[in-house]
Amino acid sequence: MATLPDIRVGCCGFPMARAAYFRRFRLVEVQQTFYQPPRLETLARWRAEAGAGFEFTLKAWQLITHEPASPTYRRLTWPIPEALKERYGSFRPTQEVMEAWRITATCARALQARIVVFQCPASFGPTEEHIAHLIHFFQAARAGHEDLVFAWEPRGPWPEATVAGLCRKLELVHVVDPFQAQPAVPGLRYYRLHGIGGSRYRYGDRDLERLAQWCEGRTYCLFNNVAMADDAARFARLLGNR
Repeated sequence: MATLPDIRVGCCGFPMARAAYFRRFRLVEVQQTFYQPPRLETLARWRAEAGAGFEFTLKAWQLITHEPASPTYRRLTWPIPEALKERYGSFRPTQEVMEAWRITATCARALQARIVVFQCPASFGPTEEHIAHLIHFFQAARAGHEDLVFAWEPRGPWPEATVAGLCRKLELVHVVDPFQAQPAVPGLRYYRLHGIGGSRYRYGDRDLERLAQWCEGRTYCLFNNVAMADDAARFARLLGNR
């Protein structure tokens, strides 16, 4: 008998009050850790409020992946000095990037999260320099954090063979929107659903049926469109009715 897939459904961020979300779903991808990590006391409180059986994943701090020219830096609560801007982002081999990783990993511990998502901007392309930075970062970041799962969402024109090779070499989960591409490597699947053609897209019943067919083994389905709460709830109901 074939083993049924272990499909976990939630949203990228809290689209409603946390208490209501914790009652409705069993999974969330925390977004605040990407923009400006909350206080550890805050994350520990969320962990306690969520209760047993609830799972957190989180996005790594943007200081690791994005350069200071990114508009997302506007949400930092403290400015980066002009003289230090070239030391942040793009997985650079700098003390500043590794400190941002230390803080991210500490947030993961506070949430008891196992999966950390590294979302890259389209500007982080497959250049020799970027690939060298990526390899150096993940090899260094792995030390002392062997129990964490590193999930990488590349954007832009990355060849599938290059992504597959890096994921195997560095033990990374290839994060994709399955309506745009399929994972380059087998194993745990982590889908981020951004909306077909844009975030305002609402997934139809046929879309959700297709999504269910793409789920194999343990699969995380995180909705990231405007209607994320409704679409995630509908998808969970579909799976429950099978």
